[in-house]
Amino acid sequence: MMKAESKVALRYLFSSKLQTVLLIGGVGVGVLVFCFMSALINGLTRFQIEETVGSIPHITIEPKERIPRVLPGQGEVLAAVLRDNSQRDQIRAWPTVVETVLADPTVRVVVPIVSGNGLITRGQAVQPVSITGVEPEQLSEIANIATAIVKGTADLDLDGIIIGARLARNLSIDVGQPLVIRSDRGRERTVKVRGIFSIGIESLDERVAYMNFKAAKALLDLDNGITRIEVKLTDLDAAPALADAFRTATGLKVTSWVEKNKRLFSAIQGQGSTGSLIKFFSVVTIIIGVASALLLTSVRRKPEIGIMRSMGVSKGFITRVFVFQGMVVGVLGAVVGAGSAYVFSSLVLEFAKRGDGTRLFPIDPEQGAYMAGIMIATIASTIAAILPARSASRIDPLEAISQ
Repeated sequence: MMKAESKVALRYLFSSKLQTVLLIGGVGVGVLVFCFMSALINGLTRFQIEETVGSIPHITIEPKERIPRVLPGQGEVLAAVLRDNSQRDQIRAWPTVVETVLADPTVRVVVPIVSGNGLITRGQAVQPVSITGVEPEQLSEIANIATAIVKGTADLDLDGIIIGARLARNLSIDVGQPLVIRSDRGRERTVKVRGIFSIGIESLDERVAYMNFKAAKALLDLDNGITRIEVKLTDLDAAPALADAFRTATGLKVTSWVEKNKRLFSAIQGQGSTGSLIKFFSVVTIIIGVASALLLTSVRRKPEIGIMRSMGVSKGFITRVFVFQGMVVGVLGAVVGAGSAYVFSSLVLEFAKRGDGTRLFPIDPEQGAYMAGIMIATIASTIAAILPARSASRIDPLEAISQ
């Protein structure tokens, strides 16, 4: 039975070729907008996340915070837990914590860190600095410092230090020259500049200094522990769930990158809402266009439909003819639109590159949601054909023939 309806539907479509081409083109434009916006919004989201997460840990493990608690059996009396300022907060049993974290298969790297504040002195010049101690082979595991070196090398021996470009400029110091670094615990050490890096973030280039892990532990008076553990995962989307699991397993303060970048997610959600609104209107345009064209077809073919009805053709047959037309227009238009969106996105990506190779538009043609666009357009076109189909099926045969 459906074979007969499909033949009639295709005959209607091919008999008005210009209208059919315009219909398919209209659906195609709607799908093109849908898929292009998906590629743009998803590409921008990925770009922002990579820029943010690329140089930071996915999970950070720190000493547990001490907070006031209610004494049992004492009503609402609060017990104030005083901080012991004689020692720096540290993770003492950190090798065990590292083993626990590494046991998870989604963990890519675990980096123990010792950090604290200090001052760098060279002659009469004094600059505040954030001291970060790390094992030499793990220097670039979190932030890729090795590729950011502009002078010297990324080697961290016991007497070496790597500083930012702005800090080096403020101290008028170059690779190979000595300086004195003093920690906030009163200890000091003479080191030599092994390398100068430039990440492009002013606060890092001016304040951060990397030292050998063992040398930093001694300088910061952390012989028995470390300051924090930084973790990177194979799947950064798993960070919140893993942070909860590590918090339960270790009893320490565990924070995921998602929790530390709430503003970023608010901005991403705003972008997603804007893109969804534009995509919604593209689908509405498809529905209106297909419904209008098929309504016009039902009016134009009113006498022909009346004749078929007088010959015993059922209302269901007429309904299925128009619904099939909508489905065919939707499929063809969606395929054309999705293909055009991929080509257009690729062209934009190719021609929107700056001279240094960076992208003017962070669009990702692979993130165009093409299958979703094809399915939504097909369903929308089919639904849009229901109203004209019902209108055509209700035509009175006598009234239609007499016109």
